[in-house]
Amino acid sequence: MSIIVPIICVVLLIFILKYVFSSSGPNPFETDTREPLKKMVFDKKEKNKVLKQGFVASRVPENLDAIIIGSGVGGLGLAVLLAKVGKKVLVLEQHDRAGGCCHTFTEKGFEFDVGIHYIGDLLDHKPFRCMLDQMTNGQLQWEPLENPFDHVVLGPPENRRQYPIYSGRTRFPEELKKCFPGEEKAIDEYLRLAKKAGRGIWFLVLLKLCPVPLAKFLVYTGLAKHLSFFFKMASRSLTDVVNELTENKDLRAVFTYIFGTYGNMPKDASFAMHSLLVTHYLNGAWYPKGGASEIAYHMIPIIEKAGGAVLVRAPVNRILLNDAKEACGVSVMKGQEEIHIHAPMVISNAGIFNTYQKLLPKELQAMPAIQKQLSMMKHGEGGLSIFIGLNGTKEELGLKADNYWIFSENNFDELVESYLNGEREESAKKIPLLFVASPSAKDSTWEERSPGKSTLSLVSFAKYAWFEEWKDDKVTNRGPDYKALKQAFIESILEVVMDVFPKITRDKIEYIDAGTPITNTHYIGAPKGEIYGADHGVARFSPELNATVRPQTPVKNLYLTGQDVLLCGFAGALAGALTCGSVILNRNLHLDAIALAKKTKFVNGKLKGE
Repeated sequence: MSIIVPIICVVLLIFILKYVFSSSGPNPFETDTREPLKKMVFDKKEKNKVLKQGFVASRVPENLDAIIIGSGVGGLGLAVLLAKVGKKVLVLEQHDRAGGCCHTFTEKGFEFDVGIHYIGDLLDHKPFRCMLDQMTNGQLQWEPLENPFDHVVLGPPENRRQYPIYSGRTRFPEELKKCFPGEEKAIDEYLRLAKKAGRGIWFLVLLKLCPVPLAKFLVYTGLAKHLSFFFKMASRSLTDVVNELTENKDLRAVFTYIFGTYGNMPKDASFAMHSLLVTHYLNGAWYPKGGASEIAYHMIPIIEKAGGAVLVRAPVNRILLNDAKEACGVSVMKGQEEIHIHAPMVISNAGIFNTYQKLLPKELQAMPAIQKQLSMMKHGEGGLSIFIGLNGTKEELGLKADNYWIFSENNFDELVESYLNGEREESAKKIPLLFVASPSAKDSTWEERSPGKSTLSLVSFAKYAWFEEWKDDKVTNRGPDYKALKQAFIESILEVVMDVFPKITRDKIEYIDAGTPITNTHYIGAPKGEIYGADHGVARFSPELNATVRPQTPVKNLYLTGQDVLLCGFAGALAGALTCGSVILNRNLHLDAIALAKKTKFVNGKLKGE
C-alpha cells in the first residue's frame, strides 16, 4: 500500500500537468503589445470622455460576443483579455464612472482613491507586471513606495511601539530581527512557511480549471492537501500558526498584521491566504502614477478598439434567459424603461451574492447547485473609509510614500471581537485597527495637479448592521442621526491620526468625510458594504469550496469573474479575470502570462547586452 499511493500521485500529477499545459484557444498574451509611453493626461474633462461614457441604447455595439456586468478590475481585465483576441465586449457599470474600487472621486478640489493603496509583485520581469503591462499596452506606470513601506504601530499614546516593515527577500527578515533580537528562529520559520504555502497557489487555480470529476476526486480523496502545501495550511488560522512560533506578543502582532487580513480577525483568517500577501509584497510595493483612475483609463481604449464599449449609469436589473433557461443577455434600467441587450455570453463581476440572489429569477436561485455555492460563501465585513483633504505639502505635513497600520494594542483578536460585538456608539469610540496612507505623497504627479494640497485615506471596518436603518435614504441626505454616528467615528479616528502625525492639525483640514458600509453598497454595489467581496476566512480556502465555486455557473452561458472567483484585492480580482478567461478561451492564461514574461525578460536582456 505504501508504494501504491506515491505511484497514484505521480500518475495523477502527470495527468494534471498534461491538462494544465494543454491549450487550444486564442492567446491574448501571444505578442508583446506595449507601446511607447504617451504623455499623461491630467485634464479631468478629457479623462471623463473615457471613464464616464453614459449608457444610451445607441452606444451599445451590435453583434456582441459578451456582456460583462461591473467595471471593477475583474470585469475590465477580462474584457481586455477578450478584446485582445478580437471579441466585441460590452461592460456595464451602475456607478457614474468606470473602475469599481479603482475609481477616484473629487471633493472640494481633492482627488481621492477609494480602493488602491499599494500593489506588490511589480518588478519588471515578474508575470504580474507583464500581465498589467499587456492589459494597458504599457501605458500604466508604477511608482515605488518608500522602504520601509509599512509601519506597524501598537499601543496607546503613552506606550506606543512602532515597527518598520521593509521589502526585500533578505532585508525583510533582517530588519525584523533587529526589532526582535532573540526571535531569529521564529522569523525565519514564519517566512519559510509563508513562502512554501504561497508557492502552492497554483493548485487552487488548478481546481478551478480542471474537469469537475477530477477536481472532486482530488478533493474527496484528500489528494489536494497532499499535493499542495497551500491547502495543507489553508485550514489553519493565522493566530494558531503564529502563536506556535513565538511567545512575544508584539512579534505575534507584527506577524499577523502583515498587509492586513482582508477583514478577518487573525483567529478566523487562513494562513494560506496570509502567505499570499506576505509573498506579494516581499519584493516591494508600488502605486499607480497619476492615481488609481489611470488603471481603467488605459484599459478601456483596448476594449473599444476591438469594437466594444464601457458604459456607465447602466444598472443591470436582471439577466435575460431563453426558453432553455440559458443566459442570453441583460436588462438595463434607463429611468423607468427596461432596455434589453443580447449576447451569447454574460459574465458577472458583480459578486456571487448579487449575481445569484439579485440578477437571477427565484426558480433559478433555487437550483441545488446554486444553493450549494451560496451556502459555502458568506459576506465579508463592512468597510469604513475616511477621506481627509489637507492644506499643505507632504513635506510640511510630514507625509511620505508609505503606510501606517495602527492598532490600539497587540491583542488583535480580542480587540476586534469586542469592537464588532459592541454597541455602535461605544464601538465608534474605540476603533482597534486603522490603516493610514497618503495617496498624494505616493504620486509624483500630485504636486503638478494639486500644488500645496495633500490627502489622507484611512480604512477600517464597521458592521453593516450599525448603519442598515439608513440604507434606503437618499445618499446625500441620510439624516442627522446618521451624520452624528459618522462624526463619532471620524472624531475618534482623528485623535489617533493627529497623535501619530503631529504635523497634522485641525486647522490644516479643509475636507473630511466618511464612507460607511451603506456608502459602499450605493457606489460599488456591495450588498453588505464589504470591500473585499465574499468573506476570506478559513472556510473560503477549503479544497471543496474552490472546486465548487468556479467561473462556470450552473446557468449555461453565465460566468463569474473578479474577487469571488479566486481571491480578493486588486491582484486577486485580476487573477479571477485570468481564470475566467482561461475557461472561456480554453487555454491557461496564467501560464501564457508567465511565458510572455519570460520571453520579454529574455528580449530585454538581449537588448541590454546581458
